[in-house]
Amino acid sequence: MRIIAGTKKGRKIFSVSKTKNVKPISSRIKQSLFDIIRPLITGSIFLDLYAGVGTVSFEALSRGALKAVMVENDRMCLRVIERNIEYLDFKDKAVVLRANVLSGLEWLEHYSGYEGYDIIFMGPPYRDKENLPLSYSSKTVELVFSSNIMSKNCIVINQRHKKEVLDLPENAELYKEVKYGDTLLSFMKKKI
Repeated sequence: MRIIAGTKKGRKIFSVSKTKNVKPISSRIKQSLFDIIRPLITGSIFLDLYAGVGTVSFEALSRGALKAVMVENDRMCLRVIERNIEYLDFKDKAVVLRANVLSGLEWLEHYSGYEGYDIIFMGPPYRDKENLPLSYSSKTVELVFSSNIMSKNCIVINQRHKKEVLDLPENAELYKEVKYGDTLLSFMKKKI
């Protein structure tokens, strides 16, 4: 895996063993995602829930995000994120936190400087260790939209398997959805 564009274009991103149940975002999907959000990246505060090895956050930082906060629960992934932060020299812009996203998000307000996040990306795992399907997207979206971590013009992006149903909270509006093979990217914002 490599960074596609920006100040760190072409730099390698370290990952975990392929035997680990972590599936990083594909280069094709990552390219499409950043083509869509390109105008919003520069100067943004970026939150990456279920960060994996930090691929999406490092792309955002390379393209001009001011700060990226990565939340991950797996210890091996956390070690790889820290190695990537060091290797890519993002120590002043990246924060990595160990937490279970489904336990609540209010505590993340502090890490945005109490201004809220401009872009929130979530790529929850599709399957558990026994290869059974998971459905974390609706609950995570609900937690995001019921918290105080969103800036005024925040966009929320959910990556999930096409068979996983996404239930939106009343205050959320789906304004774009794109499909790549068996993956969906849903773009949401608060209803006005």
